[in-house]
Amino acid sequence: MKLELSRVIQGGARLGVLQGVGRTGQHSLKVPGCLLYTHFGTVPHLTQDTLQTVNNLPSVTQVTLSNIAEHQEVLEEFKEGFKTFAGLHNTVLYCSLHDPATRSPTGYATNKTVSVWGSGGRIELTASKFMALLKTVKPDWYQSMADGETWQTNTSRKRIRKSVDRTLAYLDECLLVHQKSQDLDGVELFGVVEGGDVMEERVRSARETAKRPVAGFCFDGLQTGSVDPALRTQLITSMTKELPEDKPRLLQGVGRPDEVLACVEAGVDLFEGFFPFQVTERGCALCFNYDVSPDPERAVLELNEEKHSAGDNVQPKGDLNCEDQTQMTSFEMNLKDKRYQDDFKSLVEGCGCYCCKNHQRAYLHHLLVTNELLAGVLLMIHNMTHYQNFFSAVREALATDKINLLKKRVNGEARNT
Repeated sequence: MKLELSRVIQGGARLGVLQGVGRTGQHSLKVPGCLLYTHFGTVPHLTQDTLQTVNNLPSVTQVTLSNIAEHQEVLEEFKEGFKTFAGLHNTVLYCSLHDPATRSPTGYATNKTVSVWGSGGRIELTASKFMALLKTVKPDWYQSMADGETWQTNTSRKRIRKSVDRTLAYLDECLLVHQKSQDLDGVELFGVVEGGDVMEERVRSARETAKRPVAGFCFDGLQTGSVDPALRTQLITSMTKELPEDKPRLLQGVGRPDEVLACVEAGVDLFEGFFPFQVTERGCALCFNYDVSPDPERAVLELNEEKHSAGDNVQPKGDLNCEDQTQMTSFEMNLKDKRYQDDFKSLVEGCGCYCCKNHQRAYLHHLLVTNELLAGVLLMIHNMTHYQNFFSAVREALATDKINLLKKRVNGEARNT
């Protein structure tokens, strides 16, 4: 796995391609980009056949040990690894510790163990059990064990320091097993950077993790609602200064478009693709604008606007429930609302997804209020398409120096949006 950068903007945002991804090294992933979010290898609401109707799917599929751990015996008996077990073809399998769409209970990490939570409850993992489980899963890359229970705002500095020490100790144990295991030959390991909201601990965690032979880095404990967005950006900027430029950086637990843009500018390469699922579960459709393509009719207006606002920090519009990931955001429309029962427009004008080309808002409203399963299918198709197109727009904006325009579009501050 090697990150080839084509542009680095203002020492922060990075544009490039992650090459040699997977055991065979045949896959690549454009950055900034996101992973394909799944529950036990399946995208929620979608069959494998339906999933293939979505364009620009990520080449990396994310699964979580919180979903897999309770099925270890079955996978051990199967022996062919999770990718074959789940029928995942032509994809790279990335295994993380926790499900980014749900918060795990805190207070269960020890010097020797971490806990994951499946449908049957809590499962405690030592480093040896963690690595044994990964040998059974046979991923292409995975994150190391980590004590990530410091995201709460009232966490003490002593507890944060302990989480950094524990995470580094876990990493050393995982690396020892990894380097001796033939089953994990060709598999990449990402070190986890912890430190809560304490700058010194974040820098120490990043510096020490960078000294280990890891393929990349996961930034943990910075998920939406756990830290002020401005502070998060400062922490990421400080961490990235301690990391090598040729290794990718994955941010866990952040999916809102405005926060994604801020973190991209701070130097993050990869994100988890759980946000479309959360929006779908709310009965909502993503509808924010990300179009940065040239438009002759608006060129003069935008040129004048950029001159007046050059260098300005764009603030998110209607920052509704930043701390509660279960609540609707300003980037989506609530199709359960009665005003959509007679609205016969497509969800988003110009969207090329199956849902927008074949159905109207009124039909989706009907499906939602009658609790039809098809509602989740159609919304997931649209939301995934919209989100992937957003990341394509991020890369285009970085390549054409239009990142400020994209921020205005996404936040609803540009004209005619």
